[in-house]
Amino acid sequence: MAYIGASSTSPDAGDTVDRKLKRTGMRAALVQGVKALAYLLPDLLRALVQRPETGQFPFAPPQIPEGYRGRVQAHPERCRGCGLCVRDCPAFALELHRENRDTFRLVYYPARCAFCGQCEISCPFGVLYQTHAFVRGTEDLDRLTVRLVDRSASTTPEES
Repeated sequence: MAYIGASSTSPDAGDTVDRKLKRTGMRAALVQGVKALAYLLPDLLRALVQRPETGQFPFAPPQIPEGYRGRVQAHPERCRGCGLCVRDCPAFALELHRENRDTFRLVYYPARCAFCGQCEISCPFGVLYQTHAFVRGTEDLDRLTVRLVDRSASTTPEES
């Protein structure tokens, strides 16, 4: 039987599809692909039928586990500007901008934060604490800069 476009002088003239697959090594690849599909098929069907094992977020509020360490917040009235939290932060997520003894700003960068809680441990005055709030994603890095304490010349500790 002659194939369209194949001449009798061509080396592939009388080959069947099976012989071509054997010669090119494609048959082994095809068999491996079928075996892989057969291996994954039960898991695929189970995943389609069962409910998800993960949380229902974003369709339901997230379930935050006990001990979750989220965004860093502060009690600014307690801050003395000692800088121990800044010194001990391994991720350099805190900066203390000091003008003089009574004028300073404590700035927090959530994009750098490792949420380890070291700043909370290091603060002797209990200024810093971690909430259960997530740090929301954003494309604007300026929105990820938070002034936790602002003791500038225009504000006094009683006003902040």
